[in-house]
Amino acid sequence: MTKQLQIGITEKGVCHTQGEEEFGLDTRFRMVSESGVYDYMDKTPPSANLVDAYRAASKKYNLPIRAGGWFYVLGRDEALLRQNLKIGAQLGSRAHNTQVMMHHADGHLISDQEVADFYLQASEWGEQTGCLPTFEVHVNMWSEHYGRISRVADLVEARGGTFRMTLDHSHVIFKIDNPREQEVLNMRPEVESGDLILDPFQAGNVCDEWINRGFVWHCHARAAVPNNPKNIWGRHEDGSVGRGIQYPFIQPAAGEYHTDWQEHRLEPWKQVMRQLLAYHATHPDSPLGQISTEFIPAPDYGMGNKYSIFEHSVACARWIRESWQQATELNYETVQSPA
Repeated sequence: MTKQLQIGITEKGVCHTQGEEEFGLDTRFRMVSESGVYDYMDKTPPSANLVDAYRAASKKYNLPIRAGGWFYVLGRDEALLRQNLKIGAQLGSRAHNTQVMMHHADGHLISDQEVADFYLQASEWGEQTGCLPTFEVHVNMWSEHYGRISRVADLVEARGGTFRMTLDHSHVIFKIDNPREQEVLNMRPEVESGDLILDPFQAGNVCDEWINRGFVWHCHARAAVPNNPKNIWGRHEDGSVGRGIQYPFIQPAAGEYHTDWQEHRLEPWKQVMRQLLAYHATHPDSPLGQISTEFIPAPDYGMGNKYSIFEHSVACARWIRESWQQATELNYETVQSPA
């Protein structure tokens, strides 16, 4: 029996250059359906009042809303997470991508123990509803120091829990060869000493560790390259330029991207995806259920760029499908080969 893998898209990626409101709800679902490469939509509506509208669009275009997500501040948003897990369950979502900001509502940097405690509480709520939280590796979150993920997972497992994460390895890849970005949460000394390895072509790297420990239940696929160019066309409210955590997946037309595009620079990002797909193909107990493309128009990502975010999302989804097919065929050949 061929192992299954669902591929979807986050709703923010259903735009060309103007963002999520560029198209109406019906048009967004229609675009995703007509692309022919997606199995589901990834979205948590911002209000419970929108559940019926999303349900109707999902049914009309035969696109399940298999996953969603939101961001949370400890000490402020616990009730919001519980509500969003219920909304996810109402929509039939399997996973809720949970972004936990690095600072508590009172201003302190949250500890590993606080994250683990919150994770276990969130998991209890998720198990009650059927929509499970998956904690994401992401900038501006507790997990921006990538060594923290395994430490928190150890705390969760020591108390009998199962640690589930969303792998968005663009946040790892863009920090390779990027000392300034590695300084966030004082991660740079561990990278320079070799205690924390970001390069996916080196043994013992963090992405391989997370994959091989079976943490990855959900994945966001947005391409990035080592020392990714800052997004000089994107601006935050304070006027600062975007950090640069998104790289065009296919050759942009002249004037669509601010920097010379080089396809070979995508190889580290693709290597992690290949490793994830290979693990899923060869491990019957792999928990990975779905991968959502997540090219987006925010300042740190694609704001101001002239290429179509949706076009690049579709191209990435096609590549993932092709790579998944290769991974399953290779596994079949390996299984069928005589000992």
